[in-house]
Amino acid sequence: MNLSRHVYYCLKCGACRVSYQIFEPLCPSGIRFGFDSYYAIGRMEIAKAIFEKRLKPSVKTALRFFTCTSCGVCDSDCSAAMGLRPLQVIEEVKRVLVEEGVVPSKVRDFLENVQRYGNPYGEGRHKRRAWAEGLGVREYRRGDELLYYVGCVASHDPRGRAIARAMASTLSKAGASFGVLSDESCCGGEVLRLGEVELFKLLAEENSRKFEQLGVARVVTTCPHGYYTMRSEYPKLGANVEVSHHTQLLRELVDGGRLRFSREVRAVVAYHDPCFLGRRGGEYEAPRHVLSNIPGVRLVELERSRERSLCCGGGGGNFYTGMLGGEGSSSRLRVREAYEAGADVLATACPMCAIMLEDALKDEGLEGRLRVRDVVEIVAEAMGP
Repeated sequence: MNLSRHVYYCLKCGACRVSYQIFEPLCPSGIRFGFDSYYAIGRMEIAKAIFEKRLKPSVKTALRFFTCTSCGVCDSDCSAAMGLRPLQVIEEVKRVLVEEGVVPSKVRDFLENVQRYGNPYGEGRHKRRAWAEGLGVREYRRGDELLYYVGCVASHDPRGRAIARAMASTLSKAGASFGVLSDESCCGGEVLRLGEVELFKLLAEENSRKFEQLGVARVVTTCPHGYYTMRSEYPKLGANVEVSHHTQLLRELVDGGRLRFSREVRAVVAYHDPCFLGRRGGEYEAPRHVLSNIPGVRLVELERSRERSLCCGGGGGNFYTGMLGGEGSSSRLRVREAYEAGADVLATACPMCAIMLEDALKDEGLEGRLRVRDVVEIVAEAMGP
């Protein structure tokens, strides 16, 4: 890929520092650290020096790139102003750094765990389906309506597992015929964002082969990163399967009368747009449509929402590496924003977002005053036992 235009045409205008329309920063790494080298404006200059062989990358240099969550806000603003794609440059630099072995230790651990165990947590493959214990979830059968692709976070993280259980319960109550893979592995989305292109290709090809062998017609994911990767990246390698995010499926089930709500959920709900569902994936309406149909829910909009949503800071593997945590992180800003908007519940539609925002809620001392919930968890509550 020839990225010279994107590097050399950067005018240093600063649109990546202060986003259009809302006139506030949106880049999570820039917000966290404050220096230009953590915004696209500085990363483009460092990339130029690396490409021109004027700078030999170090781990310190690498941190400027691996703290990027691939949220896409720099592309959104810069493309509108100049037709440039700084995120492509940033992800190409990550690829170069991985190739040269210049990566932070936590990124190295993430990639090695995925290669060895099929997940970033380093847990044995036999634990992949522990989330489903007692739910009667079976393996996918040819002819099933859906393959539920659970993903790494919802399979291995305790917070993510709660979302997966709510999803499986909801699908069962809706009468959907679905199953899961007996040997599910990582989708490769975060591997690709971290620059390990060859490992991504292996994972994508392996998953695509399983889908084809099983005759899978439609995949549904609870993770926007898996949704985006399978919908946008897998077809480049020849995959051909319909992929839906769980909020899109929930919208269909609501509109088709297959979800029946028996309880009111009395709450003021602010919805947080996950980057890979909203800004990267283009889906803003499905989760809002589902929430607005739940009895008792009053939906409020946050100032930074939709295409101007504030990233939780978990993408690009940062939900695992934790390089964007601490005082001033975007996740802590986000929960404060929701609380100040009068919300009782900060809803999202991504296991990574749920983890990041729930940790931030605790750090901000907002436990008992604000809850973080996935859309499907609110649906499951409204449907009753």
